Amino acid sequence: MTLARAAPFAEDVQTRLDRFLTEAGQVILDKDREIRLTLCCLLADGHLLIEDIPGVGKTTLVKVFAKSLGLRTSRIQFTNDLLPADILGSSIYDPERRQFAFHPGPIFAELILADELNRATPKTQSACLQAMEEHKVSVDGATHDLPRPFFLIATQNPRQQIGTFPLPESQLDRFLMRIELGYPSREAEKRLLLGEARADALERIEPMFTAAELLELQSRVRAVHASDAIINYIQDLVEQSRLRAGQRGLSPRGALCLVRAAQSWAFLDRRDMVLPEDVQAVCIPVMSHRLNPVEDLSGETGKKLAEDILAGVRVD
Repeated sequence: MTLARAAPFAEDVQTRLDRFLTEAGQVILDKDREIRLTLCCLLADGHLLIEDIPGVGKTTLVKVFAKSLGLRTSRIQFTNDLLPADILGSSIYDPERRQFAFHPGPIFAELILADELNRATPKTQSACLQAMEEHKVSVDGATHDLPRPFFLIATQNPRQQIGTFPLPESQLDRFLMRIELGYPSREAEKRLLLGEARADALERIEPMFTAAELLELQSRVRAVHASDAIINYIQDLVEQSRLRAGQRGLSPRGALCLVRAAQSWAFLDRRDMVLPEDVQAVCIPVMSHRLNPVEDLSGETGKKLAEDILAGVRVD
């Protein structure tokens, strides 16, 4: 598999990307890598799963992206009584026109925060599957296109907490990456406690990109060159995941996600070709949630397995 080389991009674009990462880091302290991974996921035209305890900045991260990128945002609070129609929308009879009219649900936005996704029932969770994969939804036999770009960030409570439903493998595989924010460092937490409210810093952020520019950036990411050697390296990682995890190894979709994420990481480093370091930088976030056995509640087995696979595969 050989991808075309990307044309050199304007310095202004890279400057704005760097400024975005800097300003986001001033709102969400001590999480530069997690912010970069989130941007990488967006530019790769993927979706992001954040698994962590409440209060570590997951919602703030989404607000930073919405404000900085000027995207129309919708927040869906998942609960055990939420229905698919509450997400997708429904057809309601219009007595004046004597016909049904479709009323779009909150999924019809450019940036979606699916908050506490695993508190909803599996039936409601699955309402997002088609939207995440095809950027469209089907309601009452009719198909409706979603806006572009379409970026869904889902938060998930730790699976050992009461009142959660495990996400099925088919749902997990729709997420390009899974990350954790975790607690801030002591120094960052001290700055947070002594400094201004994060809401004030968030209000000062100005939009830096339009939706059309983000679509152009996604197109440029897909054009970043991945050599045969890089593709062979990724295939070696994928094959090892299947040997180590059996049927829970990476699917072809997962392998493609690893390519796209590596292209995006290289793009953010101002390069038009993928290096092994790019694959290694995104490998754990892309692989870990796809390898995690259902019976493991700690979330560590999949991550540890991905780390072992990455350490054991040689770069030729």
